[in-house]
Amino acid sequence: MNDIIKNIEAAQCKAEVPDFRVGDTVRVHAKVKEGNRERIQIFEGTVLKKQGGSNRATFTVRKTSNGTGVERTWPLHSPNVAKVEVVRHGKVRRAKLNYLRDRVGKSAKVKELVK
Repeated sequence: MNDIIKNIEAAQCKAEVPDFRVGDTVRVHAKVKEGNRERIQIFEGTVLKKQGGSNRATFTVRKTSNGTGVERTWPLHSPNVAKVEVVRHGKVRRAKLNYLRDRVGKSAKVKELVK
């Protein structure tokens, strides 16, 4: 039974998954349906957390829009996520950046990772 479930989940995973980590600034190209039309909307922000595995993996992105913090969580292997492109890599020491929710302004930024 367990092998059957694993095979079904493996078939639902995307072939190419972008390589990004927590703290990175990413641009998520999400497909939005409006009536009978479909368009791509870009959501750019910092990755707060990645969780789950296989086809259930999700990631949360946070941005500030007009002074208000906006968070959005997407399934990594969703067909509604057209692509995820990394704008810059962040230097963090945590797996989940929940502390960024309380911060405003420059203290809410993540330093860039210089390689």
